[in-house]
Amino acid sequence: MNVNDTIRETAARLREAGVDTPGHDAKLLLAEVAGVELRDVDKAMLMGEALDFDEGRLEEMAARRARREPLQHITGHAPFRYLDLKVGPGVFIPRPETETVVQAGLDWITRNGLYHPRVVDLCAGSGAIGLSVVTEVPGAEVWAVEKSPEAHAWTERNRDMVARANPVAGYNYHLELGDATSPMTLPQLDGTVDIVITNPPYVPLAQVPEQPEARDHDPDMALYGGSADGVFIPERIADRAARLLRSGGALVMEHDVTQGERLVAYARANGFAEARTENDWTGRPRFLFAVK
Repeated sequence: MNVNDTIRETAARLREAGVDTPGHDAKLLLAEVAGVELRDVDKAMLMGEALDFDEGRLEEMAARRARREPLQHITGHAPFRYLDLKVGPGVFIPRPETETVVQAGLDWITRNGLYHPRVVDLCAGSGAIGLSVVTEVPGAEVWAVEKSPEAHAWTERNRDMVARANPVAGYNYHLELGDATSPMTLPQLDGTVDIVITNPPYVPLAQVPEQPEARDHDPDMALYGGSADGVFIPERIADRAARLLRSGGALVMEHDVTQGERLVAYARANGFAEARTENDWTGRPRFLFAVK
């Protein structure tokens, strides 16, 4: 079977199972089993070239994806900005919209001319936010906090991977197992942090995700915001950020598209001089930007 036929048949199987992006996923699975990049699969399809791959392994991976297991759990990794993070059961899979949140934080650091920013990543998950900052901003020092032991273990793997490639970044990244909302977590940093960048759990309890990939595989601890409207935990994170930040420091916090106005009002009433909600790349209100 040639590459085009393989992709066509795999995509048809995934489409029948309800997968949102069957063609893309089929190509990524083939790239994984063939040990090549996605662009190599595209080239083989265009040029009619052959690829050497294990058909049995592709069949096994396609069957898992058809059961709506997340693609990233099947391949064992997920791209995020310039990183390729290790992920699996027990950790939230980083989403593209969170890259917007990181970019907003980096833009603020650049605008303020901070050469050695002190950055905190609350609710670190896989480490996507903090590891992006420490690798993209030379001189940044990052403290990351994760409550879940399972997710913390994934963050450790990703920290070690980054440290092998960039020892300085690894040295400047500090990971702590703890409750990001607790005043007993990182108390030594209170009043000294330049920016907090965070993607806390915020899904409203009243809005269980329809997609099986999120509903059945992302940890509940990483999804749900602790209240019917999902803002209980984000508000506690805003409280902790207000104590961590120096005067003039910034909070960038991802939120649900329904929570922008509520969190802006909360920030303004609880230690922040200015606050606004900003959009992600799709034009949806995605994150709070607030200055202490």
